[in-house]
Amino acid sequence: MTETPNPHAINADTLTGEMHPIRRAVLAIGSNLGERFLSLQGAVNSLADTPDVWVTSVSAVYETVPVESPEDAKDFLNAVVLIDTTLSSRTLLERCLAIESAFGRERDPSVHNAPRTLDVDLIVVGDRRINDPDFVLPHPRAGERAFVLQPWYDIEP
Repeated sequence: MTETPNPHAINADTLTGEMHPIRRAVLAIGSNLGERFLSLQGAVNSLADTPDVWVTSVSAVYETVPVESPEDAKDFLNAVVLIDTTLSSRTLLERCLAIESAFGRERDPSVHNAPRTLDVDLIVVGDRRINDPDFVLPHPRAGERAFVLQPWYDIEP
């Protein structure tokens, strides 16, 4: 009798790469230019298509007035997305910026809170704490923003 190897057995030959913990992340998405709802849906789809990212919940969409924006800024559509991921916080940030760019986001450092086709902000990533000049976790102003807190509370009370 010939023994057939178990194709699902884990051995040293099948373990490659590094193991990364799965972390829960909270992302706030928003848009106040162009096809706002389609941009939000596109952001969720893009996150879901990202390897090592699993979208677990999406809040209702809220229409909100702009905060600390130019006077003529239009209302935002905002939502919160919960994901599980094995990506590093920095890699996840880079993915969020790439998604924004794919939806036409142009950053003008001279205009604070400028109107945008898409904003994808990392609010928290597990228990990670980062305080770099270009990247802070948890998001430093999330606790002041109803357009983040309310949709987040709706899906994770």
